[in-house]
Amino acid sequence: MYRKAICGGLAAITFGFCSSSAFARQTIRLTVATGHPEVFLWVKHLKETFIPAVDAELAKTGEVEIEWTQGYGGTIVKLGSETEAFQSGIIDVGQMSGVFNPATMGLLNMTYAMPFGPADARGVTAAVEKALADTEGALAGLEEATDVIYIGGGIAIDDYNIASVKPLKTIADMDGVKFGGSGPNLGWLAGTGAVGVQGSYVTFYNDIKTGVYEGNIGWVTANVPAKLQEVAPYWNDVNFGAMYIGGLGVSKVVWDTFSDETKAAFRTAATAYTSAYFDEQEANYEAARKKLGETGGTIVEFERAERSKWIAALPNPTTAWMAAADARGEPARAVLEAYRDNLAATGFTFERDYLAE
Repeated sequence: MYRKAICGGLAAITFGFCSSSAFARQTIRLTVATGHPEVFLWVKHLKETFIPAVDAELAKTGEVEIEWTQGYGGTIVKLGSETEAFQSGIIDVGQMSGVFNPATMGLLNMTYAMPFGPADARGVTAAVEKALADTEGALAGLEEATDVIYIGGGIAIDDYNIASVKPLKTIADMDGVKFGGSGPNLGWLAGTGAVGVQGSYVTFYNDIKTGVYEGNIGWVTANVPAKLQEVAPYWNDVNFGAMYIGGLGVSKVVWDTFSDETKAAFRTAATAYTSAYFDEQEANYEAARKKLGETGGTIVEFERAERSKWIAALPNPTTAWMAAADARGEPARAVLEAYRDNLAATGFTFERDYLAE
């Protein structure tokens, strides 16, 4: 999609704005899109919170208005093709996620390299965004690799755990059991005897029902709406921790045309987006755990001593992640150390200091 507006017989291409006179309100035409559908909170609040917040901020001066084209659930951009969509001008505003764009946004996957972290998703996000902002070269490198400006709007998924067809209390209970998962979280099973199988919330229900695997690595606010307790009724609290999945971005080509006031409006809206997302997520978390028990599920506490053995035996998850990030020229160790130290400043200490090894 090429942004084009016709004004007074002249074409305004790429920047997508025009005005009928020097003093008229400027209209900027922008496309915002995601690969995920609106059922996911991070998409829902892009539409319900971020866009209205941008509009409200810009309305305070009345100098700029935005004409939005919106497309969710893969209608404009497919999941995992966000970087290319930004670079080719298909989208102007969207989500930046290392989980689905590891080659260009892999630095944003830092929390997946440090499992068994805190369950506080809001706190994890704050620690990550501070690490990105404070680590020299982090955001600049991300911008160079993607041609996208990270504007904030960071979010994290609530505490990852394991759903299964049988209760899990010890490492021995996991031996030989197959679990569906995606990307970086499958590595967390190393050393347990469990087998990780690539999957997603699109496939988990049918794959568990048909025996492809016997459970999934996931989070309760997604498992319960997907009714996975019908096929994997045991929710095993192993507490991998909350995982940051990314934030919001604006194409650099477009961003560079914005006034300072417009840039400030977008950053303010990104903050509102994060706040609204976590407000709803936190309410949904308690509701989901309650509903799990009401609809046939059982919450199982993985034995703490066994969890400690698992953490100690896990091949260091930062090693491969840092090697990949270093190969991309990213400040891998520095950003992980900043993340760890930011959490420590709030009172959380990892049971195992992966970075000290």
